[in-house]
Amino acid sequence: MSNTRPRPLDGITVVSLEHAIAAPFCTRQLADQGARVIKVERAGEGDFARHYDTRVAGQCSHFVWVNRSKESLALDLKSPAAAEVMQRLLARADVFVQNLAPGAAARLGLDAATLRARYPRLIVCDISGYGNDGPYRDRKAYDLLIQAEAGFLSVTGTPDEPVKAGASIADIAAAMYAYTGILNALLLRGRSGEGSHIDVSMLEALGEWMGYPLYYAYDGAAPPPRAGAAHATIYPYGPFQAGDGRTVMLGLQNEREWVAFCAVVLEQAELATDARFASNALRNEHREALRALILERFATLTSAQLRERLDRAQIANADVNAMADVWQHPQLAARGRWTEVGSPAGPIAALKPPGRNAAYEPRMDPIPAVGQHNDAILRELGLGS
Repeated sequence: MSNTRPRPLDGITVVSLEHAIAAPFCTRQLADQGARVIKVERAGEGDFARHYDTRVAGQCSHFVWVNRSKESLALDLKSPAAAEVMQRLLARADVFVQNLAPGAAARLGLDAATLRARYPRLIVCDISGYGNDGPYRDRKAYDLLIQAEAGFLSVTGTPDEPVKAGASIADIAAAMYAYTGILNALLLRGRSGEGSHIDVSMLEALGEWMGYPLYYAYDGAAPPPRAGAAHATIYPYGPFQAGDGRTVMLGLQNEREWVAFCAVVLEQAELATDARFASNALRNEHREALRALILERFATLTSAQLRERLDRAQIANADVNAMADVWQHPQLAARGRWTEVGSPAGPIAALKPPGRNAAYEPRMDPIPAVGQHNDAILRELGLGS
């Protein structure tokens, strides 16, 4: 399919004062869909997330992930010259996104109230840890801190120890709500002619994702227990070791699957009517006894034999893959989900954004160097030679 086919956000210009993950991941989604994203960075060092590690051909894994298809404009935002550049940029922009420290945008004259008064069609999106008001407004917020505040750590890990998610889920959640909020605001502006102010809180974004455990603990009820990689309240649902030492993840959702699991996988059909295991609530209550029975049977099977039986019984199952396995995943390869993007260090592999659309190809342009587009953008604004 030709990459010249129109994308949904072609012609939309986004200016972003962004760092780390939440705002950059939001704006990368916009760039994927065709928006022009001008990333304003600190002169010299740029976004501090450029320097977390050097895992991708000398570049940072975080930065490579969330900053393709953008233009980098390096500015000293405290200088009068930079203020003039920002105002000229925003006068032409459709969207302004920022995730600076609390109060920093206001000190630069880039708060939503000021910008919306000056540019009524501008969509302003603020991303912060706790939101633009309330008693926690000025608190610093990082992903792990929000995982703690939102209760995520209380339900994740083992009975003895809470464990954080291995990815920046609070940042990702906030980024995606900012992204969808901006799309909604663009649709609304198409009808009203007016921009919007979007105030996205990491706490509220991850709080939404905690809906199930929150309701499970409704009205003071006990919360879901921490159960490692197993499901906290459905059993058997989690990782089990086969006789060859490999781990297989499996999950049962209903009583029909429980009967099939006993008959086909365990080859112990009579277990389905055992009084200890006759419902999910009972299986969950007696999970240690049931786990021992399952592992005893699985010890006689290789992981391949186990997965064949699970497939035959129509029981959902999966490999427990490491990162190297995901890079080589046959399903991603078969669906053509990998491509390459340019970077200051040369081409690197990149996963196409989810949600394949038959009408167009997503934008997959290079990752910029710090200030790479300064000359071109300043000339465009009538400020360069």
